[in-house]
Amino acid sequence: MYINFWYPLATAEELTADKPLKVRALGRDLVVFRDEAGKAACLSNTCTHRGGSLADGKIKGDCIECPYHGWQFDASGNVQRLPSLGKDANIPGRTRTDAYPVEERYGLIFAFLGDLPEAERPPIINIKEWGQEGWRGTLQHYGFKANYERSIENGIDPAHNEFVHDTHGMEGEDEEYKVNDMRLDNNGSDYGQGFWHTFKAPPLPEGQMRELREKAGDLEAGTGYHGPNQVWTYIHPSPEFWLHQYLIERPIDENNSYVYLICMRNCVLEEKNDDYVISRNQYVANQDVKVLENLHPVITPETNTKEFMTPSDKCILIYREHLKEWDEQGWRIDSRAIEANEGRVAYAIPSPERRNVKGWVLDAVPTVKGGRGAEDKLKAAS
Repeated sequence: MYINFWYPLATAEELTADKPLKVRALGRDLVVFRDEAGKAACLSNTCTHRGGSLADGKIKGDCIECPYHGWQFDASGNVQRLPSLGKDANIPGRTRTDAYPVEERYGLIFAFLGDLPEAERPPIINIKEWGQEGWRGTLQHYGFKANYERSIENGIDPAHNEFVHDTHGMEGEDEEYKVNDMRLDNNGSDYGQGFWHTFKAPPLPEGQMRELREKAGDLEAGTGYHGPNQVWTYIHPSPEFWLHQYLIERPIDENNSYVYLICMRNCVLEEKNDDYVISRNQYVANQDVKVLENLHPVITPETNTKEFMTPSDKCILIYREHLKEWDEQGWRIDSRAIEANEGRVAYAIPSPERRNVKGWVLDAVPTVKGGRGAEDKLKAAS
């Protein structure tokens, strides 16, 4: 799991004005709430006093109040009220907690979980169809018990469709099946890579959208990743009908993930078709989840030699190389070190303010330069 990227924490509708949300991301608990103006804020969930859970407290004006001793933290992570010191107390700066940049976009609440300054932050994936005339979108979300990297790799894998999805392939019955040429395309992302290819698909099952493709034929499709946790998939059943999907994931921890799926379409734009689109998307997603929840090992192996890769895995291999680049930046969380101290140390994902101010109560999550397996290599060399 990586710091220094944008992660979706909730839908805009879920975050009401009167109740905070506790959200787990990258193995840490966060609190998300709205201030009096309705602007979303995100803080580390651990109170710096005696470890209270801020998300179990109340929203008081522009602050979140800890339910244990009433400390009130504003959207910047600074304590504005410390009741035990009295009304006019001089509150020490070290009482602060980590606060994370927040953006509300595409009907989602995103938080930048890391310490990079604004000018250096990777962007949120660009959904260029959002708000454009001639396009309509749906949003659905679900959790599952699998590592998010495995899920991203599944999204950029052209070979699984033939066997996993009966609406995308021939269920392994096509003796002439093969993965066609993959034309690389990064879709304008400096933090990702993707490809286009053509594949044969069966007709859609009975339903409202059957008229869009009455018989089997060649489909043009593209897919790719942006950052460690976001996937774009463009499906063009015909020159006139396009489905553009965006899978935006939140790693809950190494073994559990949560997905927000935005599906944009340029046909059958009436609201009455939304439920059908959502049901078809969920049907396909459930097929993926069934496979992902039974992969072994759960986490991607530390070297590619532990899996036999083929030419159709080209984009997956590029994704893994990108992960190594972010490993070298020191952005991968050292989950093993955290696990060793579970229950003993309260960690927080480092926020941008840690680059400006020293002296924090909560320890920043440890990271590993060189990524997975790096700590074992260090031990072996010592």
